[in-house]
Amino acid sequence: MPNNKNDIPQEAFDWYDEYAHGGMDRRTFISKLGTLAATGYSMAVLTAALLPNYALAEQVSFNDADIKATYASFDSPLGHGEGRGYLVEPTNKTGLLAVVLVIHENRGLNPYIKDVTRRLAKSGFIAFAPDALFPLGGYPGNDDQGKAMQRTLDRSKIQQDFIAAAKYLKTHASSNGNLGAVGFCFGGYIVNYLAAVDADLITAGVPFYGTPAKPELRNNIKASLLVHLAELDKRVNKSWPDYERDLKRLAVSYQMHSYKNANHGFHNDSTARYHKENAELAWQRTLAFFTEKLL
Repeated sequence: MPNNKNDIPQEAFDWYDEYAHGGMDRRTFISKLGTLAATGYSMAVLTAALLPNYALAEQVSFNDADIKATYASFDSPLGHGEGRGYLVEPTNKTGLLAVVLVIHENRGLNPYIKDVTRRLAKSGFIAFAPDALFPLGGYPGNDDQGKAMQRTLDRSKIQQDFIAAAKYLKTHASSNGNLGAVGFCFGGYIVNYLAAVDADLITAGVPFYGTPAKPELRNNIKASLLVHLAELDKRVNKSWPDYERDLKRLAVSYQMHSYKNANHGFHNDSTARYHKENAELAWQRTLAFFTEKLL
């Protein structure tokens, strides 16, 4: 019986991606995993590997002496009225600094995204991660519940909340005026959306496996983009050729990297989708990109 997460077949990752993005409910997902268990795979190994374990995701402690982590609220008159997010600032830097908006997946501000925010601050950026679920009380501590909560919110208002968050962060007292944005999955889409909805909003964007904004918005894109895609992520990758044609037509400065043998979510170090080598390479490229474009 295979009992190692490295033995998990690709269809299990594909089912998880469909489940995580609303294509099937939890009962169906677990039922499909059960078909693998019937052929010799350990159900305990399958579920433990595919569902997040956020104890694995902390790379920078909130007690790290090089950062200061707090929460901040911002006005969002076109969204849900008020937003709130996780604000992390470096303590070993002075003067004006580049600011980076961190945008979560489709389940709210979970511990993985908070850790990514701390990683950016540890590297010298002021980083802010809004929680789209704030109007409903915030991330509930459970991804399944978080996904269900986010689906109940008006998507257009969520988008307006992130626009408001971007404007709030860009005008932070210690901001040098250059705003970057990095996002994952749904957050990758929001990065592409922010670049498209307002040509002057962000300077540089890094979407991790995110779909593009609607074609009618793309003519506005001026921000430099660093696009990270996963080789095995068929759902998102099918949107790339059309998006790339528009970026080329508009002479947008962009780079795209496709990571070999990587699944959607490969940067998230709380599940078996995590691919350490690819995640670290993508992150080093992200830091170098923000350093070049924002500082």
